[in-house]
Amino acid sequence: MEFRTSSMNFVRKCLVWVTLPALACSCGGRSPVTKSTTVPPATRPVALEATEEQLLDRYNAFARNLQSLNATAELKPTAGSAYSGVISEYHEVKAFVLAARPYDVRMIGQVPIVGKTVFDMASDGQTFEVSIPPKNKFLVGPVTLERPSSKPIENLRPQHLVEALLWPEVRKEEVVLPEEFNDESARYYVLTVLRGGYQSEILRKVWFDRADLHVVRLQSYGPKGALLSDVRYANWQPLDAPSSLTEYPRSVRIDRPRDEYRLEMTFSKISLNEPIAADRFHLEPPAGAEVVHLMTTGTEDKKL
Repeated sequence: MEFRTSSMNFVRKCLVWVTLPALACSCGGRSPVTKSTTVPPATRPVALEATEEQLLDRYNAFARNLQSLNATAELKPTAGSAYSGVISEYHEVKAFVLAARPYDVRMIGQVPIVGKTVFDMASDGQTFEVSIPPKNKFLVGPVTLERPSSKPIENLRPQHLVEALLWPEVRKEEVVLPEEFNDESARYYVLTVLRGGYQSEILRKVWFDRADLHVVRLQSYGPKGALLSDVRYANWQPLDAPSSLTEYPRSVRIDRPRDEYRLEMTFSKISLNEPIAADRFHLEPPAGAEVVHLMTTGTEDKKL
C-alpha cells in the first residue's frame, strides 16, 4: 500500500510538469500571453504608506491653514445628464473667485477677451445673491433652497464653491473608517467620515493618492447616503507666494449629480490667506434689474 501511494504521488507530479508546458504552448504552439510590457524601475509608481492619524493630520492641517482664496480661473460648465435626456456644454468663462471662512464666497464670470460680465454671485452662508446682467435679473434666496430648476445650470450656487474650495475639518468626535482602494491606474487611501446621531450615515469621503498623499477627491453626502457633491483635485503645484501653505491644486472639477451640473475650474492665478474686505461678498441689484426672491416653498416673489 505504501508503494502504491508513493507511485500515485509521483504520477501526479509528472502530470503537473507535463501539463504546464502544454498550457504555455497551447493554441498551435503560441503562448496565451498576447503582450508583456516591462515598466522601467524609474517610472514604476510607488505606493506610499501612511496611518489613519497621519492622513487626518495632513488633511486637517491644510483645511485649518487655508482661510481665504483669491484666484483667477477658466470655468467650463456642463449641465444636464443622460437621465434628464439633455446634456448642455457651455462656452468657457473667465472667472474671478473670492472665498473666505467660514462661508463667504464671490464669483464673477466674464466672457474672455471682451470682459463682459455674464454672472456675478455671492453668499454669506445664509443667503445667496446672483446677478445675471444679460437677462437683467437679480436672484436672492436662502442657501438651504433645494428646489431644483428646470434648467440645471441655474442650480449653481455660490455655497457649492465654498464646500469645494475651503475644506471642512474632520472633528475629533467624528467617527472615521479607513480603507484602501486600488484600480489599474492608481492606489488610494480613503477616509470615510460618519455623521453622528440616532443612525450613523456617511457624511464625507476623503481620497488620498498614495503616489504623493495629496487629496484628489472629496465626496459629500446628505441623508440616506445621497451623493451631493463629488469634487476631484489634480495638478497640485507650488504657490508663487507660499505662506503656511506651499501648494494648491490648479485643476478642480465639481460634480453635483442631484443638481445635474458639473463645473471644471482651471486656476491660472492663486493667492491664499490674504485679507478680503467683507463688503466684497455682498451684491446690490443693478438699477432697473428684476429682483426675484426664491423661496423654499417653491414660489417666487418678484418685485422691480
